Amino acid sequence: MATISLTQQTTATPEQFVAGLTDFGPGRATLFPNSADDALVVHDQGDAFADVTEGSGGIWERLHYDWSDLSHVVLRTVDSNVWGGRSGHTYTFSKQADGTTVVRAEVLREGKNFKGRLLGLTLGLFGRKVLGGALAKTVRAIETRVHNG
Repeated sequence: MATISLTQQTTATPEQFVAGLTDFGPGRATLFPNSADDALVVHDQGDAFADVTEGSGGIWERLHYDWSDLSHVVLRTVDSNVWGGRSGHTYTFSKQADGTTVVRAEVLREGKNFKGRLLGLTLGLFGRKVLGGALAKTVRAIETRVHNG
């Protein structure tokens, strides 16, 4: 199982970041490069949760999003063609004295088949660079969205 821990600082507030994280409308791929719009299916959604299938490049997962605590958002993998077990994502937000927010993302990947185990091994080796780059792009896209209205 691969565990990748990432940290980014942003000018967005936790609420603004969570608003981007939980926007399942068209254009999601501009915020999250690994979530192709044509692969996005919202199965159910409430005030502080969603059940969503998303992915890209032939890899998909159905996630249960829980943002009932805006400082600690949990995405649990419910089903996937490659991920199983304890897979998912956790975002923790810490407001800073200078008005910025520190975003901590933890990604857990447990492969459920050969392809998943191979991808998990690869992420264990290169995940911080690959997923760190993706998180940095997400932070920039959310900041642009916040500042451009």
